Amino acid sequence: MAREAKYSISIPDDAHWRHQIKCQDACPVHTDARGYVRAIAEGDLEKAYLIARGPNPLASICGRVCGAPCELNCRRGSLDAPVSIRALKRYAHETYQDMDLSRELDVIERIRESFAKRDCAGSEEVAALAGLFDGGKVKRASGQPVAIIGSGPAGLAAAHDLVLFGFSPVIYEMESVAAGMLYLGIPEYRLPHAIIEAEVDAIRAMGVEIKTDITIGKDISLSELMEQFASVIVAVGAKKSRPLPVPGAEGRGVYGGVDFLRAVALRRPMTLGQEVVVIGGGNVAYDVSRTALRREVESDVSRTALRLEGVKTVHLCCLEPKEAMLADEVEVSEGAEEGVILHNSYGPDEILLDESGAVRGIRMKKVLSIFDEQGRFAPSYDENDTLEIAADTVLVAIGQQSDFSFVDSERDGIEMTERGTFALDEAHSTSRAGLFVAGDAEHGPKLMIHAIASGKHAARSVYEYVLGTPLTWEESGGHFALSDYEREADYEVLSRQQPATLSPEERTRSMSLDVEQCLGAANACTEASRCLDCGVNTIFDGQKCFLCGACEEICPEQCLKLVSLDGHGGGADFFSFREEANRAAQGKSLSGIIKNDDRCTRCGLCADRCPVGAITMERYQFSTACNLTENLL
Repeated sequence: MAREAKYSISIPDDAHWRHQIKCQDACPVHTDARGYVRAIAEGDLEKAYLIARGPNPLASICGRVCGAPCELNCRRGSLDAPVSIRALKRYAHETYQDMDLSRELDVIERIRESFAKRDCAGSEEVAALAGLFDGGKVKRASGQPVAIIGSGPAGLAAAHDLVLFGFSPVIYEMESVAAGMLYLGIPEYRLPHAIIEAEVDAIRAMGVEIKTDITIGKDISLSELMEQFASVIVAVGAKKSRPLPVPGAEGRGVYGGVDFLRAVALRRPMTLGQEVVVIGGGNVAYDVSRTALRREVESDVSRTALRLEGVKTVHLCCLEPKEAMLADEVEVSEGAEEGVILHNSYGPDEILLDESGAVRGIRMKKVLSIFDEQGRFAPSYDENDTLEIAADTVLVAIGQQSDFSFVDSERDGIEMTERGTFALDEAHSTSRAGLFVAGDAEHGPKLMIHAIASGKHAARSVYEYVLGTPLTWEESGGHFALSDYEREADYEVLSRQQPATLSPEERTRSMSLDVEQCLGAANACTEASRCLDCGVNTIFDGQKCFLCGACEEICPEQCLKLVSLDGHGGGADFFSFREEANRAAQGKSLSGIIKNDDRCTRCGLCADRCPVGAITMERYQFSTACNLTENLL
């Protein structure tokens, strides 16, 4: 007789239901991606825009270049392919064009109203702002000045929230343009400068002052900022290229990859030769490689950008095998289409120089392993398996780091770590009162959305420090029955809709041509319809259910199962539940229905089939609100 399989069973609580909305759970600012995707499927673009914009002041930029952890965690991806969440965010922003982004306070008020109507799942990020509009109950700052060093995504997000809290933020930027690596490090074919400038202008319009061409430590010291402002946030990005530790790295024609991207963005001289080698295997390495290959149609623009007509080939060499590369798959495939010649599992041994000290080539050696037995980065090589590539330019894109040369630990009274970074507590605070850190300066190079989240958290830390008032949060949630629940026809078999791309021949002619196009209305609606709507759950009424098994029989994903509860393991809540049920059963065998929520597609067939109406389709909605006990005026 076959033995019944053993299952690990848990009793769902509010945390379980929130984690079921995997896209929102994975987003560092907890954007309700499910909410705006379903709004697109319903044709409500204003609602989609407000949900996407709610916790994220740079949502239109994220619609083009976000690393999209929401998409990586999309439950649909475990069935066939994840929903194209990032592309749908871009569609919502570009299609809903009557929104005036410069009227930012009006936008925030509409967002607050949208969340108050339970149009989407609540989040701490929105609650931090929405509370400010709730009859003035939350204590607001009275214009205290706050300095922010760096105008990248962390600095902009911090300034955005600070001005809504009632502060007067001033951003100091060392470059001639605002937005940091958004402007200087992301090529225009991925993120047009006009979109960046529009978002920066919107934040300026809120009352944020941005001062460019000012270098901290040179034009003004950190200590002077600490004296002049109520608080200071360090939000400098990781814009300094890591050097390549091999012989010849000092040669003429060797450049940092981000230095090259910066020069192109600012139209500054950097001469490339005919044969270019890029070292690195991440997205930045592909940005560098693909930028080097591009041409401008207008010759004067070409001379200004200095992508010389003599560039013939671009080789990209990385330590990782192709399947383990850090770059996004789309970057690898589009780079190959455009002519990037990829060399996997090769690491640099020496940059070969001619008698004048100029680059003439590079010698690579075969990688045997990248990490040691403890998982630490420690590449090993086959010294007898080498590859020489002729080159007159080498662009190094093996990582970036922040430049904290403006900090003097002893003079400024700031504790630094052995690695030269700030020693921080959980509130992003340094050892010097009133000095906070955000973005790459806090956590090292990560995704843009991580920097945005960090900037927003730093703004809250400033609020608490300056006003002496803690911001705490109360969460509440529950299920609401959907009496008319239905899904789009054949939603479970719809194929993923990919945004169209320009041909390699067309897109490589210019830096300013979008490689990826915006989804069309029909494709966007189809793609949005693929969303499994993970906020919806099948809720069972144990008082009605008599364990007939009809739901198990009809479930197309086989995610329901009628089992004996004896012998199955789980958490403390389950064992407590089973003991109580055993006492009530007075020695009789206990059975129940268990469900694999990861497999459920929310089709509703089980609810339709149940003969006694014991199963209902219900939406889980939760909200987060500021605890106003200590925040009353």
